[in-house]
Amino acid sequence: MTRALPSMTGLLITAVALTQALASVSAADASAHTQVQKALDRAVADGGAPGMVAEVRDRRGRWFGSAGVADTRTGRKRQPHERFRIGSAAKPFTATVVLQLAAEGRLSLDDTVQKWLPGLVKGNGNDGGTITIRHLLNHTSGIFNYGNDKEEFAKLSGPAWLEHRYDTYTPEQLVKIGLRNPRSFEAPGDGFVYSNTGYILAGMIVEKITGRTLAGEIQRRIVRPLGLTGTYLPGRETKIRGPHPRHYSTLFATEADAKVYDVTDQSATTGWAAGGMVSTLGDLHRFTGALLRGKLLPPAQQREMFTLVKTGIRTPDGTWRDTWISDTMYGTGVFSWELSCGVKVWGIGGAITGGFSFAMGSRDAERMIATNVTIDRYGRHNSLDLSKTVLEAEFCPSGS
Repeated sequence: MTRALPSMTGLLITAVALTQALASVSAADASAHTQVQKALDRAVADGGAPGMVAEVRDRRGRWFGSAGVADTRTGRKRQPHERFRIGSAAKPFTATVVLQLAAEGRLSLDDTVQKWLPGLVKGNGNDGGTITIRHLLNHTSGIFNYGNDKEEFAKLSGPAWLEHRYDTYTPEQLVKIGLRNPRSFEAPGDGFVYSNTGYILAGMIVEKITGRTLAGEIQRRIVRPLGLTGTYLPGRETKIRGPHPRHYSTLFATEADAKVYDVTDQSATTGWAAGGMVSTLGDLHRFTGALLRGKLLPPAQQREMFTLVKTGIRTPDGTWRDTWISDTMYGTGVFSWELSCGVKVWGIGGAITGGFSFAMGSRDAERMIATNVTIDRYGRHNSLDLSKTVLEAEFCPSGS
C-alpha cells in the first residue's frame, strides 16, 4: 500500500505552525531566566554534562534554555522537542493508572498484593498478604529494590553494563530478584525505602485487572487524553523513536576523570513500570501540570496521590535516617522537595543510566520547570546536584 504525499499547502501550514510554536517558546521574558541559563552553562562547563536543557512555563509564557550538545560526536545542539529516557519519572504514570482503577472501583489501595498476585510475594520476611497496593506506591512496603541486588548491580554497572545493555527481563524476573534479598525494614508501613520492585508489582496488578498491557493503559488513559506526542513505554525496543539526544554515563564510576560511554541504546525492560519510559520536556510539563491541577483523578484519588510520607526510616537507636533525597516527602509517584532557600516545589523526577529528568513546580502549577541532563554522574559532579541547581535557579530568589 502506498502512502499519499502531503500537499505543498499542508507543508506550508506545518512550517508556519512550527515557527509560531518556536516563537511562543521564546516569548517569555528571557531576562527573567538568566539564572537558569547560567546554571545550565555551569553544568556543562564545570559539571561534566554533555548537554542540559530546561523549559520554564509561567504566566509570561514559555522559555527554553540549553547548554552543551545533544551529540558529542557531531556537536548537534539540543532542541525543545527531543525525546529522552525519563527513568523513575515513569512511576507517576503507573501510579495514575492504578489510582484511576481505584476510582472505577476495580481495586482498592488497601487491597493486598496477595489478592491480585497470589503466591508471588513471599520469602525473606515478605508476605504478600500484609503488603498493600498503597505500600507499593509510596515505597513503604519494605520490599528490597531489585536494582540494588549485588549480582544484578555487578551486571548493570561498570564495563559489564556494555555486555548486558540489551538483556531483557520479565516483570516476574525483576520481582524475584528483589525478593531474594532481605527486607529493608520489618513491617510494611514502618518506613520508606525507595523500591522499584514495588512499582513492578503495581504494573503487574494493572495488567492482571485490565487484561491489557501497562503500555496500552498508559496510552489510553494518559497519553491520548493529554495529547502527549513524544511519550511512550517501550517494550523490547532498544532505540529511542524519533529525534533524541545521545545519552551518556560513567557507569557508576565516581572519579572526576572517569570514562564516559554512550549508553543511548539499551533495554527498557530493566525499568518497565518503575523507570522504562521515554518522554519530552513539553510532555512532562503537560503531564505534571495535569497531576498538580487534579485533571487526571477524582478528588479522593487526588488526595491519595498527594498524601505524603517522610522519605526515611527510624533506626533502632531512635535516630532518623534519610533513605532518599534529603528534604523530600513522597506521595504516590509524586513528591515535594524543599529547596535550600526554603521554597517547596512539587512534581516528578527520575534517573536512569544515561540521564536525570525532573518536572517540578508550584503546587498550583502556575510556575513550572522541566529539565533533563543527558548523563548520570554520582561523584563530585553529581547529576542530582546539577538538576537541583537548575531548579533553585528558577525558584530561589537571586542570592539566597
